[in-house]
Amino acid sequence: MQTLDLPRYKTLREGAEVLEADRSGDKVLRLGDGTVLKLFRRKRLLTSAALYPYAVRFADNCALLAERDIPCPHVLSVYRIKQLASHAAHYDPLPGITLREALTKSENREALRAQLGHFLATLHDKGIYFRSAHLGNIILTPDNQLGLIDCADLRAYKRPLRRNLRVRNFKHVLRLEKDRELLLEGGGRGFLDAYLQDQQASTAVKLASAIAIPACI
Repeated sequence: MQTLDLPRYKTLREGAEVLEADRSGDKVLRLGDGTVLKLFRRKRLLTSAALYPYAVRFADNCALLAERDIPCPHVLSVYRIKQLASHAAHYDPLPGITLREALTKSENREALRAQLGHFLATLHDKGIYFRSAHLGNIILTPDNQLGLIDCADLRAYKRPLRRNLRVRNFKHVLRLEKDRELLLEGGGRGFLDAYLQDQQASTAVKLASAIAIPACI
């Protein structure tokens, strides 16, 4: 981790496009060279982020995803900005559009839903539990792959996920109304069936009853 003082931060920020901000200031900036600077602030004094800052988690998780062949941002540096009481991750963004945008525009939504089902199966089989799973954090890349962004909040296990974690992750994916509408159009079977196709027969039978679409809403 490097220290970034306020004058250097202001120089880095010159000409940047503000992609996201709140009352505390900048949150996500697209810099002049196309890279992204994402700032993380501690919301509470007593939190695990004091020992393990979210910017470091973001970088560690991106490295872990890359090791498991999951497309994600490439982190260049992690900074501590003491004057802003923040940490920041500087990274090359994952190119593409969000799956939410792709599903909204596509004339072949069923194929994208099936692709997402297969992608979730891959994540779960590789032990990835993505707590921030929603269609705005999953990217469709120019070469038609799916990848993850906003990777600070995930867990990685050495073995495929247990059934309860898989079901819980489905609930995360479907918790936003606009995402449910896009994924469950026509009953949502294409999305779920594609996921189950990638499971062993015995596992699929158990998941089919546990990951019932009505129960996920």
